[in-house]
Amino acid sequence: MLKEGDKAPAFDLESDEGGRVSLKDFSNRTLVLYFYPRDNTPGCTRQAQAFTASKKAIEAAGASVVGVSRDSLKSHTSFRDKCGLGITLLSDPDLGVHRAYGAWGMKKMYGRDVEGVLRTTFVIDRGKVTKVFPNVKVDGHADAVLQVLTKTTKDEVPMAAKKKSSGKKRTKKSTAAALGEAAGALVAKAVGKVAAATAPKAKKAKAAAKKKAGKLAAKGKAVVEKAAKKARATKKKATTKKKAGAKKK
Repeated sequence: MLKEGDKAPAFDLESDEGGRVSLKDFSNRTLVLYFYPRDNTPGCTRQAQAFTASKKAIEAAGASVVGVSRDSLKSHTSFRDKCGLGITLLSDPDLGVHRAYGAWGMKKMYGRDVEGVLRTTFVIDRGKVTKVFPNVKVDGHADAVLQVLTKTTKDEVPMAAKKKSSGKKRTKKSTAAALGEAAGALVAKAVGKVAAATAPKAKKAKAAAKKKAGKLAAKGKAVVEKAAKKARATKKKATTKKKAGAKKK
């Protein structure tokens, strides 16, 4: 059986959708290629329906699902329509692709050694096997495949992005500093705009306050002068009265 890192064997098989499907059709896309024993059997039906249910999520992760068995195209079409499948099914009647991938061999069945299909799933990316699921247990298998695809998508960094980032060699610290400088510039600009917008109002308010202060000062001065004048008059009157009293004596 193929191992992770091995080159995926080329294939070209007839599809239930009409036409032929080959490995080179997936040169720019990840391929989930799974081998199953037989159409319309309980385990194979559950597996195909699970992949159909996960199809959108798998495609969102940049992959396509293709099933392979030795069944005829007529059997595939019936299986697809009867079970409401939405995945591509390929026919490999002479088992050539099964053998190339190591999905045909001896296995235990009901306590006996028999030759047959080894239920296996391969994840192939750019012509290489990146993940092998041997002796597949049907229940939960589609979810396990999706988990691998999702993890690969998150961890993968495109080569163009690597080259671009290596050329810049920016660190977290320099990025933070750049952001700080940009934020400072924005704040300074905002303060300048506010100051420019409020300057005329502030100048006008200052002039009004100065004018009001002047009026209050003038008014206070008038009050003081009036009080002083009154005090002088009172003092003068008292002096005159005192002199008049002295003359009588």
